[in-house]
Amino acid sequence: MSALGVSHEPPPCWDEAVRLWEEMEWPEGSRVEIIEGIVTVAPPPSNPHNVIVELVQQHLYEAVPKDRDWGIYQTLGVASPSRGNLCIPDLLVVPREVPRTQGSYIPAGAAELVVEVTSRGNAAHDRLNKAAGYAQAGVPLYLLIDAWAPRGPALILYGEPQADTYRTLQTGKFGEPFPLPEPFDCVLSTERFPTG
Repeated sequence: MSALGVSHEPPPCWDEAVRLWEEMEWPEGSRVEIIEGIVTVAPPPSNPHNVIVELVQQHLYEAVPKDRDWGIYQTLGVASPSRGNLCIPDLLVVPREVPRTQGSYIPAGAAELVVEVTSRGNAAHDRLNKAAGYAQAGVPLYLLIDAWAPRGPALILYGEPQADTYRTLQTGKFGEPFPLPEPFDCVLSTERFPTG
């Protein structure tokens, strides 16, 4: 029996995909990402999706430790070249000096927390491809808000990344309080999260 090794080198088409991502004129408001070396274009998120992101962002502004100079961003690109991913998370908590010293995107490993809210068309990417890329980059916490989960809208907090996998730290449903661990140490109120 043989094991598959995890490559830590960017795929051969990485530079070409990034060049295309940076130089093309994409439709206004669309979300353009590179997932496993393939440039993907998605329409703007729905209003319910945006409401969830805004509600989580409100909680995070109150929860980010005051002694750390961290920013909360909605349109900051994060790269995991070894996975061929350049994603634009719905929310990203990262030290403020990182985006100041980078070009069009930052290394995913610089993030303290990544939040993705699924849309009907991208749920598989958020659940699998992006999660693997964030774990491989060493992002300590990944919060997946899965509005399209098969058993109903759910929240899953992943942590303790090893290779390209996470350990599930916490799960919950829309409408229930959802605690976030240190260094955020807050409880997300999800009762106002829209469904559908």
